Amino acid sequence: MADNLLSADELSALAEGVNDGTIAVDTGFNTAARVKKHDIASEDSSLGVNVGSIDMINERFIRLFRPSLMDVLRSSPRINPTKVQILKFGDYVRELKAPLSVNVIRMNPLRGYSMVVIDPTIVFSSLDSFFGGFGQGTLGQLSPGRMFTPMEMRIINMILDVTFRNLKEAWGPVMPLDFEFVSSEINPQFAQIADENDLVILSRFETETATQNLGFIDIVHPYASLKPVRDLLRSRVQTGDGNEDSDRQWRENLEESVGDACLEATVVLGQISATLKVVESMQTGDILYFKKPELASLQPNGIPAFEVHVGTLGAQTAVQIERAVAPGNN
Repeated sequence: MADNLLSADELSALAEGVNDGTIAVDTGFNTAARVKKHDIASEDSSLGVNVGSIDMINERFIRLFRPSLMDVLRSSPRINPTKVQILKFGDYVRELKAPLSVNVIRMNPLRGYSMVVIDPTIVFSSLDSFFGGFGQGTLGQLSPGRMFTPMEMRIINMILDVTFRNLKEAWGPVMPLDFEFVSSEINPQFAQIADENDLVILSRFETETATQNLGFIDIVHPYASLKPVRDLLRSRVQTGDGNEDSDRQWRENLEESVGDACLEATVVLGQISATLKVVESMQTGDILYFKKPELASLQPNGIPAFEVHVGTLGAQTAVQIERAVAPGNN
């Protein structure tokens, strides 16, 4: 093998020839090709998951979440969603400061684990509201190792129950999900649902109470867990609740209400074309001649709908419907 290696003098001569141009270096194949750097160890976020569908799911979740909080915690904060982000899990965790209510969950049948992160401000405000206060609960600057009390954990569990129930309904038009609580932490560093360089999908809901206490609730999905359902997310997300019986009842109620609407119908025996000058010169007693069509036109609200025979029925003038007029044929 050593006999096949270039000596130091040969390597020096080769480098000198490349530098002064005596040795051609552009004689290979596909020299005009352009390449793009790609790290095979990282995931490509430009393919797969449609974050627009997740935005729609989040909007539906908010509409359900706020009144549910009112029923359970007697607190109805203003909730503002932020645009869904795709970022590395390590970058997300570095932005968080303990203590937080970090809850690891399963979203069956999706693979892997997800997280629901609740800001302590929301916990303290909800606790204050639950016991009849005005949502002003705050403990100032908290030490990173500060644990939640049993009562605070009870409030967190109530928030999680409401979150799971509303998320299940919000995802219903896309796919059925079952939520399972796995574990909780106060330091996000200990909730490793993905590797540091793995991508996650972050849905942040910023809350604002009457006393201007600000907080957030984050729902974090590993990017890999949503890739198997990317076809479902690419399709149009239904705006209804997925209940066909309610949709049918709504249509029936709409048809019934529309059926009671009053319409003014006129019977047109014929039409005459004339100039403005002729109309202005008309006087009492003038006779207008026109060719009467075989059938008259019955027009509800000025729209030709039926061709009819005009006649009498007893002492009343009446029309008999001959046939319907197809839309666009008048």
